[in-house]
Amino acid sequence: MKLFIDANILVAVINREYPLFTYASRVLSWATANGHQLMTTSVSLAITYYFAEKKHGARSAKERMGMLATRFSIADCGAREVQQAATNKNVNDFEDGLQYFAAYNADCNYINVSSAIKRLVINILGLDIVLKTKVQL
Repeated sequence: MKLFIDANILVAVINREYPLFTYASRVLSWATANGHQLMTTSVSLAITYYFAEKKHGARSAKERMGMLATRFSIADCGAREVQQAATNKNVNDFEDGLQYFAAYNADCNYINVSSAIKRLVINILGLDIVLKTKVQL
């Protein structure tokens, strides 16, 4: 299974932002332990870096990005995804649209982006749903 992880989850884990950190770290641990492929985009990593640098400084933020890069596959987020997000009437938030179409084009099974995207194809799950339906607590 390919699980797409958006910036909000990455920021929560990198910066240990509670209460989201608790749930995000469980989902990532479960996915890794069960051999699922974690995916994100360079856009999500850039957003994560921005918040990590503010909290931890540039050197630590770069180290954290290096650690994430070894654990995640990076989905393309280029001209195709920009066009898809810009022209789809179901996309209310452009950044969420970019992430959604990057995940869709990378054949991800699940994505955790905002509910600002309505009626699209990939299963969009919040962490609470992933924990209840996928992760055996």
